[in-house]
Amino acid sequence: MSKLFLRTLRDDPSDAEVPSHRLLVRAGYIRRAAPGGFTWLPLGWITYRKVEEIIRDEMNNAGFQEVHFPALLPREPYEATGRWTEYGPNLFRLKDRRDNDFLLAPTHEEMFTLIVRDLFSSYRDLPLSIYQIQTKYRDEARPRAGLLRGREFVMKDSYSFDVDDEGLQTSYNKHREAYISTFDRLELPYVIVSAMSGAMGGSASEEFLAPIDVGEDTFVQCTSCGYAANTEAVNVATPTPTDEAHPDALVVDTPNTPTIDTLVSHLNTSDDTRRAGGQWASEDTLKNVLLNLVHPDGRIEPLAIGIPGNREVDLKRVEAQVAPAEPAPFTDADFASHPTLIKGYIGPEALGVGSPSGIRYLVDPRVVSGTAWVTGANSPGHHVINLVCGRDFTPDGTIEAAEVLEGDACSTCGAAMTIARGIEIGHIFQLGRKYAEALDLKVLDAEGQQITVTMGSYGIGVSRAVAAIAESHHDEYGLCWPRAVSPA
Repeated sequence: MSKLFLRTLRDDPSDAEVPSHRLLVRAGYIRRAAPGGFTWLPLGWITYRKVEEIIRDEMNNAGFQEVHFPALLPREPYEATGRWTEYGPNLFRLKDRRDNDFLLAPTHEEMFTLIVRDLFSSYRDLPLSIYQIQTKYRDEARPRAGLLRGREFVMKDSYSFDVDDEGLQTSYNKHREAYISTFDRLELPYVIVSAMSGAMGGSASEEFLAPIDVGEDTFVQCTSCGYAANTEAVNVATPTPTDEAHPDALVVDTPNTPTIDTLVSHLNTSDDTRRAGGQWASEDTLKNVLLNLVHPDGRIEPLAIGIPGNREVDLKRVEAQVAPAEPAPFTDADFASHPTLIKGYIGPEALGVGSPSGIRYLVDPRVVSGTAWVTGANSPGHHVINLVCGRDFTPDGTIEAAEVLEGDACSTCGAAMTIARGIEIGHIFQLGRKYAEALDLKVLDAEGQQITVTMGSYGIGVSRAVAAIAESHHDEYGLCWPRAVSPA
């Protein structure tokens, strides 16, 4: 102990936001090298390697084989799949001395696909699952929370290759079971939730979340049926379309109603707009929000989103739906370039691909045909009541963009849902044939015909797992590691 390369700190580091960051630095496990990058000191490196070895052991026990790719990769495979552009500013791009383009890998789907294409050509070679434990790089705009959100981090990423969807499901289930065993051994609490695939592509996707209050992921759990999902992937319980007769739409004078609350108050107190048989509520209003989508090629596309007035637009949900584009604010200059849009009083009739504004108009799934709304009348100080979807306006489509609220109904059974926060510690995807088609990964089937291989992708944040364990295993005295990963 007298020779140990260690210095503990009396005070918390000034940039530490979460317990794991504070404790790992103060206890002498890690030191910051640059924004989003950390040096592992002896105690930290011992703990990291124990976490890595448990992950490796479970992958090997499941029959997966370890490989290792470089982190510095050529542009061409990522160009073929479109991700050289789609990753946008999060991708570290660089040139060598011959002016060739390279990148620091944020993930390795392309390289795994190419190595299997180079070595295998028959259905007899499959199924195959291979993995690596490798450093990844993403140019995070705001690296934060220590090891939980860095620019350089270590991941275990594995990939399965099968001849058909049935085989993919089997490989997916094997990885899912291996992840359960892994997190059980690490003594990491977890919830398995439905998730979005995002820039990875593919169909089925699940996240393993450690339910910790400082987590940046929000998820819901049904109080009855066990449904759980990241809020970005929550499916709204939609009303049944109805043929109920509604009064004709009516434009009403609504002066000094800049907010939903002031609008509802006016409607309920004005003799001209009182509702027969009840009170108007904020969820009866249709709020139309404008934003811009910034596409990876730099193109900017305006988008209008209609949501019930008792909710706000959740930008993380929007981002998950429109990826690889990114949402950005709709500015005063944007309003000036669209004079048909009256700020604060925008209604559906001013929106849509065929409208004077030409702005695509997507609505919340609760806005179904036959539902009546109070919304802007496209005139200062005026709203319209009894505007019926399908009768008076037709949106261009739907989007899951409204915030999810505590107590919302489960789309599976209708019971109330609860909301909690968590840290993503693992993610599994059924990629399908996106990368195999882009990179021409085919094998011969039993009849000698060329078929495209179907793939799965499975990741565990190794360095992040160290922080997640620290978050869930500390008390007022400091860190208290599970025995399996304790440095001593």
